[in-house]
Amino acid sequence: MIDLLYFAATVAFIMGLRAMSAPKSAVTGMRLAGGAMAAAVAATLFTPGLKNHLWMVVGIAVGGGWAWWQAKRVAMTEMPQMVAVYNGLGGGAAAAIAAAELIGAKEELPMTIKTVAVLGAVIGAVAFSGSVVAWAKLEGRLARVWRLPKGHNDAVFLTTLLTFGVGLTAAMSASPSEWGLLLFIGLALALGALLTAPIGGADMPVVISFLNAFTGLAVGLEGYVLENPMLVVAGIVVGASGTLLTFLMAKAMNRPLRRVLFAPLTGEAAEGGAAVEGRLKEYSPTDAAAVLRYAQQVIFVPGYGMAVAGAQHKVWELAQLLEEAGVAVKFAIHPVAGRMPGHMNVLLAEAGVPYDKIFDLEEINAEFPQTDVAVVIGANDVVNPAARTNRASPIFGMPILNVDQAREVIVIKRGKGRGYSGIENELFYRDHCHLVYGSADEVISRVIAELKALG
Repeated sequence: MIDLLYFAATVAFIMGLRAMSAPKSAVTGMRLAGGAMAAAVAATLFTPGLKNHLWMVVGIAVGGGWAWWQAKRVAMTEMPQMVAVYNGLGGGAAAAIAAAELIGAKEELPMTIKTVAVLGAVIGAVAFSGSVVAWAKLEGRLARVWRLPKGHNDAVFLTTLLTFGVGLTAAMSASPSEWGLLLFIGLALALGALLTAPIGGADMPVVISFLNAFTGLAVGLEGYVLENPMLVVAGIVVGASGTLLTFLMAKAMNRPLRRVLFAPLTGEAAEGGAAVEGRLKEYSPTDAAAVLRYAQQVIFVPGYGMAVAGAQHKVWELAQLLEEAGVAVKFAIHPVAGRMPGHMNVLLAEAGVPYDKIFDLEEINAEFPQTDVAVVIGANDVVNPAARTNRASPIFGMPILNVDQAREVIVIKRGKGRGYSGIENELFYRDHCHLVYGSADEVISRVIAELKALG
């Protein structure tokens, strides 16, 4: 009966993950996958010979209660932080399981099992500490970029060698010492922190999906150690989907994963090439309202600035006013806009924007030349024409939204700062581009008021 429940939960988990690939079925997929995990946990509690039921129930109650409370109160703008934390906790759990298995390992335990346990522990610990660092960066509790003054990548390489060396030594031992295992786990945690600390905000979506893949892989490996097929399938499916998403995100930035990890965009000024020509031209909310009111087609391009300001509801209100005035409205989403994969899609969905009005980069780019006004809300690097024209630019070759090809561009941004890549945005200096400074929520509110006054 337990094996049958595991099998049914595995099938339901895969079906739930498949349903999450489409916005309209995502909620159903979440419920299906959640029910499958609940069934798997229930089956595990009834496994013959299992001990410490009280501690398991207490752990589930405390962890589940904390997660429910956090999920209910988290703001949509803080969703990347929550995703990072949950990724890390899964990896940390896998690492803890591996450590427990190694502590209780007997000499006759196959070396293959011990080696897999070590590998799962390393991957899980790296996912845990890396996710904690990512959370701290996103939360503003840690410097955006930190790396050793010299030889940071060498330190990462040396820590990797030491981690696996100590881990495999412990695995080959007939009775691994607890101090040796503590050193092993400590080195693995340090490795995750060293890998993630230099990563700037521009690369954060890739890093979060990468750590998610690590968590899934660690869970799958520990499922093999525990001979639990449910954990193996669930972990490998999550690991595989996370890996695929990581490479898709890296491709969207035209940055191989090795460069994201070992040559990150630090956010420090790195212009390269000639200085940007032209001047910044400012619009008032009144000017912006007039231009939008008499346009035929408008494309909104949201970015992290919209998330910070929580302006998605105002943006949708503005879009609805324009549609009532006969203006065609669409939304363009860059794959790496925001701080995690799908960040902008989640915010727009929360505001009630219909799915058929939201388009990905490949679907919308051809429409910009026929667009009267493109409204950029807090985005920067993903609309920078330097990615197409400036070979010396750190973001050269990255696919961007062709906002500069619209007849007029209105950019709403908090100030005159640069994007996370640390370079000036050539778009802002184009003759047909005007900037409206201020928090996106306040600016959009004023534009709405002016638009209503126009009638």
